[in-house]
Amino acid sequence: MGMDLRIGFIGGGAMAEALVAGITQGTVSRENVFVSDHKAARCQELAAKYGIHACVGADSFLDKVDVLFLAIKPQAAAKAIAEVRDKVGEHTLILSIVAGLTLTVLEASFAKQPVVRIMPNTPLSVGAGMSAFACGKKAGQAEAAIVQEILAAAGRAIEVSETAMDAVTGLSGSGPAYVFLLIDALSDGGVAAGLKRDAATLLAAQTVYGAAKMVLETGKHPDVLRDQVTSPAGTTIAGVRVLENRGLRGALIDAVIAATEKSRELGK
Repeated sequence: MGMDLRIGFIGGGAMAEALVAGITQGTVSRENVFVSDHKAARCQELAAKYGIHACVGADSFLDKVDVLFLAIKPQAAAKAIAEVRDKVGEHTLILSIVAGLTLTVLEASFAKQPVVRIMPNTPLSVGAGMSAFACGKKAGQAEAAIVQEILAAAGRAIEVSETAMDAVTGLSGSGPAYVFLLIDALSDGGVAAGLKRDAATLLAAQTVYGAAKMVLETGKHPDVLRDQVTSPAGTTIAGVRVLENRGLRGALIDAVIAATEKSRELGK
């Protein structure tokens, strides 16, 4: 289902490009997508690659878009917001993927517009992102539905309360790094067991991908799926026993908690 919306982006970095790539596959018409970036070469690259409008400076589209993404680095956010907040339409939906930028700050800057805070992750760039979003006071069910459909074009999305955003950061925001580490370790194990590196990495990555897909598509608890592959006195339980003895489960839990606490510190 397509969306008859005009969508603008302040910032043309990796996350913005991932979203552009997703929504231009059928969700939003390419001619209704506008990107502003401070580098002319980057604008030319995005325009040529996706057939969208891209330019240095956002004045040409700020008063025309229905949805405006703030896709800029935290240190550049204050300046960028000051430049655009008086130029966007009163009913423009403001979506922020700026890390640490709270709804309170966003609503103070965009007093008339509905605002939504989003925490995406890097697999967005391959259409498999996991995003969470928290709506401000003026963003209701209609706005939440728009956000859900836009983000679903590049993966999956769930709505959460803003108080949960630090935990989202610790789990899905930082989580790809944990999984990359896991894949690398599994690949090392394969090499140690006699496999060639490229084969070991492929086996490890596809195994993680397949296992994750089973959880998502079957709806079964991970413990149930694990039991299905763990035969009595077999190879799998021998490996699982080592992982349990070495504290893999506890280490992953502690990693999520540590990243969550760090996110809270950075947001103060």
